Amino acid sequence: MNAEADAFALPDIASEIERAIQRNIKGLDFLTTTAPSVGQTPKDEIHRRGTLSLYHYRPMTDEIYRVPLLIVMATTNRGYILDLAPGQSMVEHLLLQGYDVYMMDWNAPRPQEKYLRIEDYVLDFIPDSIRRVQERSGEEDVTLVGYCMGGVLSTLYAALHPGGPMKNLALFTTPIDFSRMKLFHAWSDRRYFDVDRLIDTVGNVPPEMLFASFDMLRPAGRSAGMVQLWDNMDNDEFVKSYRMFDRWGNEMLPLAGEYFRQTVKELMWGNKLHKGELVIGGQKVQLKNIKVPVLHALAQHDHIVPYEAGQPLVAGIGSADKEEVVLKGGHVSLAAGPNAVRRLWPKLDEWLGVRST
Repeated sequence: MNAEADAFALPDIASEIERAIQRNIKGLDFLTTTAPSVGQTPKDEIHRRGTLSLYHYRPMTDEIYRVPLLIVMATTNRGYILDLAPGQSMVEHLLLQGYDVYMMDWNAPRPQEKYLRIEDYVLDFIPDSIRRVQERSGEEDVTLVGYCMGGVLSTLYAALHPGGPMKNLALFTTPIDFSRMKLFHAWSDRRYFDVDRLIDTVGNVPPEMLFASFDMLRPAGRSAGMVQLWDNMDNDEFVKSYRMFDRWGNEMLPLAGEYFRQTVKELMWGNKLHKGELVIGGQKVQLKNIKVPVLHALAQHDHIVPYEAGQPLVAGIGSADKEEVVLKGGHVSLAAGPNAVRRLWPKLDEWLGVRST
């Protein structure tokens, strides 16, 4: 019986040895080759001003829907997370469904842009981009699509411009109750975190500091990711996907100093958006002023914006047509990757389709 067991075990040992050899070979390729290209969907930069780049993606089919989409990216990250690669691109998916797609993407703020505040994004960058989309598309109405802090900025714009040229508001992982972002609160505890000294000293917040703060949310996350990478080193598709996501995560952007100071004090410490006390450009932000159709997609396993932080949005707005959907995935996998292909993208297309004609 033992001899038979040994005989059955030999092929398993041989296959594991062969797999280990292949992983070592692939590991050498990993170390000596560059990361795959990202953001490949053809686009034109139709406007650039400092930290802002406004892109128009070239149509891939005859447009079916009249209302153009303006994506507002999170201020910490590059927009290509929504355009990783052919077949793995939300932008490409929307284009193929017949939407006219634009994106507000961000560049590293210049030293002289350290004075940018939330007001500059909400009352200048977004309205100016909408005007340019209107001129290029020939359409009056625009749908805003906001991701994370891009969703916060989009929400603030919508609340402060209830009569503005906005048809719909679609949001992903957008925090409203910042008191429920427990890990960020621990990191930015006002008893120990001197945000004034930080901004007065460095100007714009360096990406290394932001990167470290996100890593602290999941201290073992990077190590676990490396273990998973090694275990799948012989899987070319897994490695390609890992490298694209890893590149995006490592290319975090610095933040304008005053914008960061304001975010910490007004939103994180004061929780003024949730309390209805936030004042932007002399106007109080009231979520109930938002009357357009709203979709808010939250991730079931989001460690950055937990469900409790985003849940008050749909409850607080004044729209009659509003929907909250909670989908499997995390903060990033909700919007990008195989999970997004199956869940968020079809939902977004279905929701937009009947509201974009």
